[in-house]
Amino acid sequence: MHKVLGDRRATFILLGPALLIYTLIMVVPIVWSLFYTVQDGNPITGFTFNGVANFAKFFKDPAAWKAIGFTLTYAVVLTVLQVGIGYLLSLMYVFWIRRGSGIIRTVIFFPVVLPTVAIALLFQKLFEAAPTTGPVNTLVEMFGGHSVDWFGQPVAAFWVIILMDLWRSMGFYAVLLYAGLVDIPDDLLESARLDGASGWKLIRTIVLPLSLPVLLSSLIFSINGTLKVFDTVVALTNGGPGNATTPLTVYMFQTSFTYGQYGYGSTIALMLTILCLLFTVFIFRSTRRDLTQES
Repeated sequence: MHKVLGDRRATFILLGPALLIYTLIMVVPIVWSLFYTVQDGNPITGFTFNGVANFAKFFKDPAAWKAIGFTLTYAVVLTVLQVGIGYLLSLMYVFWIRRGSGIIRTVIFFPVVLPTVAIALLFQKLFEAAPTTGPVNTLVEMFGGHSVDWFGQPVAAFWVIILMDLWRSMGFYAVLLYAGLVDIPDDLLESARLDGASGWKLIRTIVLPLSLPVLLSSLIFSINGTLKVFDTVVALTNGGPGNATTPLTVYMFQTSFTYGQYGYGSTIALMLTILCLLFTVFIFRSTRRDLTQES
């Protein structure tokens, strides 16, 4: 193996096809998109160089700032909920429901494999207000309340999106975090119990520090996925009412393919990429600082 990997020609033959495919699929579109950020126009009308005009437009665009506000709020709220509830579920799998946890894990994980459009249609029916009253509004009326137009009010539509994405994603994070918890040695947990650690003290002093790497991975995976939310919003609200639930990804799509502003759309995509990088670096630095303080 060392002789093969030490031969440059053999290494090139083995890695060349994969690097070529990666370059064509990933690197070329990225460079192409960066080129568009300093251009104005589209493939039909042609492109003209406009320097940093797209960036100046972005920082002065009220719709872009509103999309950033929704994206950040959605990402932070959903990340905290899906990772937090996922971690609680994983603790339940390991410490409370050991024998029957397989069936429960499967049931809770099941929404992950369902198509987004199917889940969105389900929630549209659940929260329907007109022309027919959905099950949620029926319950509201049963308890003396008034029917709510869930998709006609910005705050209500936001929480329906959060609830839908939480329902479909918490099973994934529960399984992901469960895989980290089962790697904790049983003898270490037993020693902690003999020393008097139990319940919340055991979780805080032993389980949480040892599961921190997988918890960190879950946070990064979650925040990057939620910042780039697209299909959920399009399938459920299509950014409405108005543009109240329009994230940066949908705004980028509308700008590029509805209005034909490829340059400005690429600028929005670049800003979203920078936002994802900033959050990832922040999580890494915060975790490293906590670990340094503990040591």
